Parts: sequence; structure tokens; C-alpha cells
Amino acid sequence: MNKNPYEKYTDEKLLKIKSLLKGVCIGFGIIALIAISIIIYILATKGFKNISIAIMVPLFTLPLGFTPIFIILSLINKEIKSRNLN
Repeated sequence: MNKNPYEKYTDEKLLKIKSLLKGVCIGFGIIALIAISIIIYILATKGFKNISIAIMVPLFTLPLGFTPIFIILSLINKEIKSRNLN
């Protein structure tokens, strides 16, 4: 069984990493919303026939970008919970 790699960090370091990752998630989410809005605008103005499929690539890759961040955040939250910090 894999051990949690965040066991070796101090309480302060864990809380700092957690707040940093929350900020990264919020920032990445805002960028994702802007990208989706731009794609919807392009689709509305040009229609489906006049655009390249390459415009849709960010839409399909956004979940791949969020996945590692959420995995790390969940591991940190488990470690924080096991230490009764929150």
C-alpha cells in the first residue's frame, strides 16, 4: 500500500500547500471559464461549419488539467484530517 507522501511535512507546511493549491484551483477554474466562454462566443458568431475542430481541444483537455490538482489536494486533505488540524 502506498504511503501518503505528505506525512513528512509539518502542520504549517501542509496548511500552506493546501491554501496554495486552492488558489491554483480557483485561478485555473477562472481561466477555464474564460476559455469556455470564448469557445461559445466563437461558435455563436461563426457557426459550427466555419470553425476548426482544434478550437474544441481545450474543452476536452480541461478535465485532464484539473485531475492531478484534485488528487494532490485530496491527499493533503486526508493528511490534514488525520492530524486533526481542521
